[in-house]
Formats: sequence, C-alpha cells, structure tokens
Amino acid sequence: MSLASAALLSPPVLCFGLGALACALRSNLRVPAPVFEAVSIYLLLAIGLKGGAELAETRWVDFAAPAGAALALGLFIPLWCFLALRQAAGFSVADAASLAAHYGSVSAVTFIAVVSYLAQAGIPHEGFMTAILALMEAPAIVVALLLARMVRDGSEDRSGAATADIAQPSLGAALREVVSSKSFLLLVGGLAIGGVIGKAGMAPVQPFFGDLFLGFLCLFLLELGIVAAEKADEAWKAGGRLLAFAIAAPLVNGALGLLTGAAAGLSEGGAIILATLAASASYIAAPAAVRLALPQANAAYALAASLAVTFPLNVVIGIPLYAALAGLIYR
Repeated sequence: MSLASAALLSPPVLCFGLGALACALRSNLRVPAPVFEAVSIYLLLAIGLKGGAELAETRWVDFAAPAGAALALGLFIPLWCFLALRQAAGFSVADAASLAAHYGSVSAVTFIAVVSYLAQAGIPHEGFMTAILALMEAPAIVVALLLARMVRDGSEDRSGAATADIAQPSLGAALREVVSSKSFLLLVGGLAIGGVIGKAGMAPVQPFFGDLFLGFLCLFLLELGIVAAEKADEAWKAGGRLLAFAIAAPLVNGALGLLTGAAAGLSEGGAIILATLAASASYIAAPAAVRLALPQANAAYALAASLAVTFPLNVVIGIPLYAALAGLIYR
C-alpha cells in the first residue's frame, strides 16, 4: 500500500486530479496552448536525450532480448485486441483496427509517469528503456492496418466487389505520418543526440533537462487532466463495451508486459516500465496515422478510451499495481 499511496500522492498525479476537478467545476483554468506545446517538446526531448546517453553505454547483448520482447508485444497486442473487439464486442472492422492500433502502440506521457514513479520509489531500471519506447511506437499500427486489409480482402464477393465496411488502408501514408510526427522525431532524435554526446555531454544541460523535469511534468499533467475529463462524456456515450475494453485491455497487456520483461531478463524496474508501456495506449502518433489510413473509423472511440479511461487508470492505479506484481515476481 505504501507504493500505491506514494503514486496517488505524487505531485504529477495530484496535478492531473486538479485538472480533472477544474473541468468538473467548469473553471476557466487552462494551460495556454503554446505553453502546453513547448512543455510537450521539452518532455519528449528530455527523455530521448537521457535514454540516448544511457544507451551509449549499453552492450548490444544486454539490449537484444528486451528489444525482441518489446517487438513481440507490439505484434501480439494489436492482434488479440482486434480479434476481441470484433468477435466479443462487435465493433466494425474500421473501429476494431483503430482501437487495436491505439492500444498496441504506446504513450510517451505514460512512460514519463512510470519513470517518475520509479525515481520517487527508488527502483532502478535500465537506461535503454527509452529506446524500447521508440521501438514499440509503430509496429502495432502497421499490424492493425494489415489486419484491416486482410479482413477487407477476405470479404470480396465473386465479382470482386468489396463488402467490408472500410476502404483500402494506406500503409505508406500512415507510416510516414508516424515517422514524421513530433513525438517520434523528438524521441529518436533525442536518442541519437544523447548517444553521440554521452553522459559527459549531458552534464552541462542536466540542470535544465534533469532537475526541472518533474515540474514540467506536473504542468503537462494539469492540462491532460482537463482534457481527459472533457473526453469522459464521449467514453460514456460509447457504451459499456468500450469502457470494459478500456479498463480490461491495460490490465491484461500490463500483465503480459511484466511477464515478458521478466522472461527477457529485465530488472524489476525495467519490467515495470515494459508492463506500463504494454498497458498504455497512444493518443499522439496512432490517431494521426489512423486518421489517414482508416478515415471510416470513429476517432472519438479511440481518443475517449485511451485518454479518458486508460491513461488515468494507468497513472493512478496501474503503475503501482504493476510495481506490486513485479515485487512478487522479483522478490
């Protein structure tokens, strides 16, 4: 319970709750859009730089197994999510593929939250986990779009006319959207810069990119709390099947990530991060790619589920839960 209390009473989580409260009270509190944009750039670049500096001192033999485990999760999670959404929940092909892409990809902000949590809890982790974050961002989107294409191709009648409810997904356009997105460029670019300069090169900018990190995260989560509360109505309107998926999927994926991380030889902290990444849902890279490739999908479903349900669930309950489960496995 001490870990759960520490998570609930941490400044970032409390700031997230303050944002949600401000929305409930219909307050005019908002983080100005230019400030929010600047803070998001700072956070993504900061984790990229730090991860790159750590990765520069990592042996490939230590990185290979966790990287393979991350890719396996990125391939498997969208597959089971798509099948469950189609067969059990009855979503259309387009909506099932859209949700599978969002839940198979990862959230950089949730990654930042779990790293902050581990730092406060004093649990060490591998420095290359930022590279794992970047590695897991795109594969699930590709898998989900391929699943949508396969279902469409398998539903043509004898005359060759497509009877599926979606058009042909454009994989190339979606991939270009992911690779050129702000989050991907900042993460990968930061990794490259951090890898070149190393820890010695990071020392002069440590006061800015290290010491101020938690403060900027609090400001970022304050605005996200407002946005998540605004999306809550859309999540409720979508019905119980979407809410059930948005709650069950992160818990199932978090357990898969934790077990996979332990099998890949990650430390306790590294396994907690991989579990959190597997449990997270993208609301930056995936929406842009899905919008291009699956215009028939209802964008409100994925955004409401990932941002209004899964994100707060992970930040408030999920991360301490994954940490507690990791404690049972590693101790």
